[in-house]
Amino acid sequence: MHDGTGRIVVQNLTKQFGPVAAVQNLSFTVEPGSVTGFLGPNGAGKTTTLRMLLGLVTPTAGIGLINGRPFSQLGNPARVVGAVLEAQGFHPKRTARNHLRVYAAAIGVPDSRADQVLQLVGLGAAGDRKAGGFSLGMKQRLALATALLGDPQILVLDEPANGLDPEGIAWLRTFLQSYARSGRTVLISSHLLAEVEQTVDQVVIISRGQTMYYGSLDQLRDQQQARVLVQPSDVGALVAALREDGITGIEQVPDGRIAVSGVAAKEVADTALKAGVSIYGLQEEKVDLERLFFQLTNGQYAAPGQSQYAAPVGYQQPQPGYQQFQAPPGYQQSPQQYQTPPSGYQQPPSGYEQYQQPAQGYQQPQGYPGAPQPPQDNPYGPPQQQDNPYGQQHGQGGLGGGA
Repeated sequence: MHDGTGRIVVQNLTKQFGPVAAVQNLSFTVEPGSVTGFLGPNGAGKTTTLRMLLGLVTPTAGIGLINGRPFSQLGNPARVVGAVLEAQGFHPKRTARNHLRVYAAAIGVPDSRADQVLQLVGLGAAGDRKAGGFSLGMKQRLALATALLGDPQILVLDEPANGLDPEGIAWLRTFLQSYARSGRTVLISSHLLAEVEQTVDQVVIISRGQTMYYGSLDQLRDQQQARVLVQPSDVGALVAALREDGITGIEQVPDGRIAVSGVAAKEVADTALKAGVSIYGLQEEKVDLERLFFQLTNGQYAAPGQSQYAAPVGYQQPQPGYQQFQAPPGYQQSPQQYQTPPSGYQQPPSGYEQYQQPAQGYQQPQGYPGAPQPPQDNPYGPPQQQDNPYGQQHGQGGLGGGA
């Protein structure tokens, strides 16, 4: 049995790098039996937070606890927490199986566990291949296999879907949900809400190192009101009539229509009819989670000139004093227009060979029967069908019968 309850607690976690506040007073809790998404734009402080939680970076203030203790105080932490912060920690000349056996010996589990986790992540047929020849998606699977060696109570994964094809993402979603249903804890980071929307039970959304939202996606949807987009013959007359009826959630959108919040389309139409205003268009706009995510992060690092959405209900403005990254001394903007190459510029020699198509008769390697074949990625398809190892509460059975 594992120690503690598998709960992750982050309390007022703060990290300063010189004048830059990478993480500011961050607090949230991840409960066992759930998948929690840790979301924010690139550079928002997600990886820094995970590194502090795992004892790799010392916080400036606050604390991160796993099973009620800092990571450094866990006994045999690999048996408690399996973590993947980057999928690059492999010796390129070592096979996947030997890589896992080295780590298995380090944490005190038998060599047989290496083959078990290879099967779990769908790399059973690639165990004797060298990791240096793996695609990014296969490296992600091998990194996950490494995290699973100790049959841990908690998984902490930084951008786990990076490099996976759609089939791999679907497999990962099912795997993580099954893992959580067995009573374990899963915390995954991502900068794409759509990537984890169907996987997570709750989300922590951060921007500029601060918490913008913490709760379930359903609660986030419920907090935001759907809008009715109206194209009237007389904007001023309709706005006045709506306000006279006590409707105040009115704003004008760039295309000339008005957006009315908190009412049904029929109510808007009835008001327009009563005021003698013709309606040329009437559309109910549903809550868009991607738009809400962009609102909550306030368009952090948006391209110059990109239109931004208004802040949603409950939006928290970052505390004053946050310093954006500054360009280094001597930095120069790139030219605004295309520059003609200097007169001495020469085209590549005529013998330069472009990429050649495969010879006639070339056949792609065969993958998992019946599965679509991606052009370049894991040719082994999803994991082989096997009994769900999470059908029981956590114990010796665990992930494929780890020690």
